[in-house]
Amino acid sequence: MFEAVISQIRSFFPGKEFIPLHEPKFIGREKEYLTATIDSTFVSSVGKFVDQFEEMMREYTGAGHAVATVNGTSALHAALLVAGVAAGDEVITQPLTFVATANAISYCGAQPVFLDVDRDTMGLSPTALRAFLKEHTEQTGNACRNKTTGRRISACVPMHTFGHPCRIEEIAELCREHNLFLIEDAAESLGSTCMGKQTGTFGILGVYSFNGNKTITCGGGGAIVSNDKALAAHAKHLTTTAKKPHPYLYEHDEIGFNYRMPNLNAALACAQLENLDRFLADKRELAALYRNFFRSQPTIDFVAEPEGTRANYWLNTILLQDCTARDLFLAESNQAGVQTRPAWTLLNRLEIYDHCQTDELANATWLAERIVNIPSSVRL
Repeated sequence: MFEAVISQIRSFFPGKEFIPLHEPKFIGREKEYLTATIDSTFVSSVGKFVDQFEEMMREYTGAGHAVATVNGTSALHAALLVAGVAAGDEVITQPLTFVATANAISYCGAQPVFLDVDRDTMGLSPTALRAFLKEHTEQTGNACRNKTTGRRISACVPMHTFGHPCRIEEIAELCREHNLFLIEDAAESLGSTCMGKQTGTFGILGVYSFNGNKTITCGGGGAIVSNDKALAAHAKHLTTTAKKPHPYLYEHDEIGFNYRMPNLNAALACAQLENLDRFLADKRELAALYRNFFRSQPTIDFVAEPEGTRANYWLNTILLQDCTARDLFLAESNQAGVQTRPAWTLLNRLEIYDHCQTDELANATWLAERIVNIPSSVRL
């Protein structure tokens, strides 16, 4: 049924028998930097490439400060902690996201509240957020409280799904009005912008991931960015086991975490970041090819960047007519050696989170039944 579509996808990746969803490309100084790291013997969490990567991230995003971490989940966990999210709190987020978003909230002893997304951005809907805050919350002093549960809602964590910026400016305004700490989960959206500003920099804190399938990778790796000097310093302290600065004594002044990015990974990250703009340009070319092709497919819609945004097109996304068509496409494409995948299971449907408060989630449900990610690798 989908032979023509699969054939067209194959034509965009000539010479490949198996076409992965997203594979890394190492075309720069990765080997040179890795060799330099090994020769220096500083392969763990101390070394020049860690500092260099933080500076490069600061410059690229335009944030005042950047802190390198071992992965995106640890970055989000640390960001939530320095934001003051505590046991018994609630944190508003979306159900259409990778499980790490909710897991990081749970690591703090807090509980997610899942609100609906917009169909076009696939990210947290400011309309849903506004409605929930009006109906279910009240301001007690400087705190936002859930009238249904009585708990403090301390933060909001929207996620830029598949690299498409959500309506982050509207969300930021709502968070300011309701005393919610805004932390952007920009794990998938490095290089994406909204009104010319990098995703991850609209909130008080933003986090990124450099997992093996991301636009740039260092195997693992994550980062926290912020314009708040004190919060960034606390994040750096907390992610390095909260060790007090001293040339040789080991003293720690709070419960910290061993979340620091190793120098070996940072070397790889620096080399990758040097080619990010080239990767983004190549991915936009691929997205344009997909967009033009799917205009001729009446039963499949290509998800393009919303107006006023510039997506990194980390994972190109199509929408099938319904879950039956989606499942058939997934089966046929993967059997043909073209790797595709559906959206994540909505987090509120997982047994570990099925007790969490939600709204109706009409758009999230509609999208989850139709989304398919198609091959999106850089093709250099």
